[in-house]
Amino acid sequence: MKLTAIHPKLPMRDKAATKHFYLEKLHFQPCGTEDYPGYLMMRKDLVEIHFFEFADLLPAENYGMVYIRTDHIDQLYQFMQENNIVIHPNGRLETKPWGQREFSILDPDNNLLTFGQAI
Repeated sequence: MKLTAIHPKLPMRDKAATKHFYLEKLHFQPCGTEDYPGYLMMRKDLVEIHFFEFADLLPAENYGMVYIRTDHIDQLYQFMQENNIVIHPNGRLETKPWGQREFSILDPDNNLLTFGQAI
């Protein structure tokens, strides 16, 4: 028996705002054709993220986090900058002592998305 994939579930306050951010800013696509109330599934390449409605979420108290690996960290970072996606102030692109080159952004609900590439 082996594990084959992971699809993290993150909180969202407003489905339309979350969908807009991932679709228009990060260029994810919706998964499937169904539209479930209070639930959203987005995909880009081999990465799939699910979102559940949490209307009372306080973004400052949200600790949702996902680490996403890529093969082209510098190109992805450039894409973020060209598309005016705010880089987390403590998450600028840099090489970490644990052998990863990475950076981070926040989505509209303060979910931390860290992108990394092994060096």
